Amino acid sequence: MPSALSPASVRRLRAALDEQLSALGEPPFSGTDEEAVAACVRAVLRAEGPSRPAVKAAVRCSLAILADRAPGRSLEVRVPPYGAVQAVEGPRHTRGTPPGVVETDPVTWLRLACGLLGWEEAVAGHDVRASGVRADLSEQLPLWPSDPDV
Repeated sequence: MPSALSPASVRRLRAALDEQLSALGEPPFSGTDEEAVAACVRAVLRAEGPSRPAVKAAVRCSLAILADRAPGRSLEVRVPPYGAVQAVEGPRHTRGTPPGVVETDPVTWLRLACGLLGWEEAVAGHDVRASGVRADLSEQLPLWPSDPDV
């Protein structure tokens, strides 16, 4: 599991995931912590009205996985109101507006994370606002292969 996730974050993730799965009429999840993140993302996207704790956990934990897989501080990835991380190697950002920013809504981020939406399509459709030289996440996304059942 990414070092950015504390044991408390993992507990919240698993509780939110099992609550969302129960609302979908599915059994509790058993698997690794990273598989739980992917399962939570997919459960949120399958739900007509996903629970706020599940959306929050899915966004925050998937952002942590991105930051773990693409370490650095040259790009800030924002998914308001749930979270933001700094990622991607390059010049270190310390204050003010970072040199690169990617911002999107929670559902778009989750669709990108699990491969239901392509990077170029999201940017072209104005679902993602990306600025700066390193503001291209096409090499980092999706975090997991798409699941045809989502």
